[in-house]
Amino acid sequence: MMDVDVVVVGGGPAGLSCALNLVRARQRVLVLDGNRPRHAATLMSHGFLTRDGVPPLELRRLAREDVEAYENGTVAFAQVDSITPEGEGFVVRATGVRGAANHEVRARRVVLATGLTERLPQVQGLRAFYGTSIHSCFECDGFEKSDQPLLMLGETEDLVRRALHTSLWSNDVIALSNGSDRVPASAEAELAGAGIRLDRRPIAELLGDRTGLTGVRFADGEVLERSAGFVRPEWTVPDSFLADLGLERTVSTHVGPAADSADPEVGALITVDAEGRTSVPGVYAVGDITPPGPQQLIVAAGAGARTAAAVLRDTLDTRIHAVDLASS
Repeated sequence: MMDVDVVVVGGGPAGLSCALNLVRARQRVLVLDGNRPRHAATLMSHGFLTRDGVPPLELRRLAREDVEAYENGTVAFAQVDSITPEGEGFVVRATGVRGAANHEVRARRVVLATGLTERLPQVQGLRAFYGTSIHSCFECDGFEKSDQPLLMLGETEDLVRRALHTSLWSNDVIALSNGSDRVPASAEAELAGAGIRLDRRPIAELLGDRTGLTGVRFADGEVLERSAGFVRPEWTVPDSFLADLGLERTVSTHVGPAADSADPEVGALITVDAEGRTSVPGVYAVGDITPPGPQQLIVAAGAGARTAAAVLRDTLDTRIHAVDLASS
C-alpha cells in the first residue's frame, strides 16, 4: 500500500490547483481523477486570466503537467470507490479507468474536488447542441451569444432568475419550462416586466444543423426560431464513495439530492468552513461540491489554492502539537 501526505480526489481546476500548491510545499500528493469532467462538451472556457478561450480539457492537461513536473506529485486516472478513516489518516481505494491501474493508498489528509454531475432536461436534440449553441454558464459563454435571439430552458424554481440573467446579453430572450410544474405560477408576471415571455409548452425537440441551433419545436408542432441559449441542468454531488465519512451537508437550491435517495441531504453540497475544512478533521472539500455550487474555473482554482494553504497550516499545527507533547 502506497503512503502519501495528501490524496486529492478530482482533477479539475480546484483539485489540481490545490495539488500544485501542496507539492510546492514538498508534500507527497496523489491526485485521483475519474476523468469525466462536467464541462467535457464545452469547446472553450472563458474568464481565466491568460487562458481566455482555451479548451477546458486543454486547461486540465496543462495543469496535470504542472503538478507532475514535481517528483512528489502524481496524477492517476482512477475512480475512487471508498475513503475509510484508519488511525490518524485514511485509506483510499480507487479503480483505474480505461485500463489504468487500481490504487490503494494511505493518506494523512484528503481533499475532495470531484465537481458535480449534471442531468439535463429530457429534450430531444439538447445534447447535440450542448457546449456549442446551448450552455449552462453565463459568465463563461454569455458574451459570445450577445444580441442573439436566445432561449433559457429550465424546469426548476429558479427559471425566472436565470431568464433575467440571460437578458444581460440579449434583449430577445424567451424562457421555456418544458411543461414543468415546478416553475411558479407568478413567473409570467415577473418576467413580463423585463420584456421576457415564458412559454410553458412541452418541447418536442431542438432543431438545427452543422452551423448550430436554429429553433425549438413544441409538442403541438409550432416552431420557435432561436439561434442559441442557456439551460439549467440539475446537479448532484457524486458521493457514493463518501459513506464512511459522515460529512455534514448543506442543502442548496442550486444542487439537489441524489436521484436514488429520499434523504434531501444525500447528494447535497458538502459543508465547509471559509478555508475548505469539512466536519471531519483531515478531510477538506473545494470547488463545485461546496456552497454555493457551480462556479467558474478561475474561482474553483483560487479556492483550491486557498484550501492548500489550510492543509499546510493544519499539518504544521499537528507537528507543533507533537513537539509540545514530546517536550512536556
